[in-house]
Amino acid sequence: MSGLITGIRLVAGLIDRINEMVGQVLAWLALLLVLNVFMVVVLRYVFSSGDVWMQETYVWMHAYVFMLGAGFTLLHDGHVRIDLIYSGASDRYKAFVNLLGSIFLAAPVLWLIYSRGIDFFYRSFSRMETSPEAGGLPALFLLKAAIPALAIVLGLQFLSLALRSLDTIITGDRVRLVEDEDEPLV
Repeated sequence: MSGLITGIRLVAGLIDRINEMVGQVLAWLALLLVLNVFMVVVLRYVFSSGDVWMQETYVWMHAYVFMLGAGFTLLHDGHVRIDLIYSGASDRYKAFVNLLGSIFLAAPVLWLIYSRGIDFFYRSFSRMETSPEAGGLPALFLLKAAIPALAIVLGLQFLSLALRSLDTIITGDRVRLVEDEDEPLV
């Protein structure tokens, strides 16, 4: 039994680290996003100049920050939750709700997003689709790749949540998704 728990914690910890790294990269991308928007505004309103590709760049960055940041948000329990029953419940009850929600709600929705999103991406890639705007960005499929990528990073984090919930159900110990900064994520 302890080998199973150790394996669960190792896999969940690995997934958590992946989404933590993705979140750190996206934090820097968000800074680039702000700088890009600032440049677009200055160029447009101060110098009466602007390029479509610069405007599309911040839309693309915005999409990536929010779509790929979903797993990071779940890792840090930053998603919206309506706590009518959940907040006052025991750790085992919460783990049971999280496990069932991960399996029966999140997994089917994420599979649908992935399967439709990957088709959307492949069609765009096979046509080497570009922006419909004159002067827009080439390789529109890179933007459309964010849809299946969302399903992957969020799906991985829901897998981690399910594993940690299973750990809590078996051991009775509350296992947080992210520990305090002083402690490792294992």
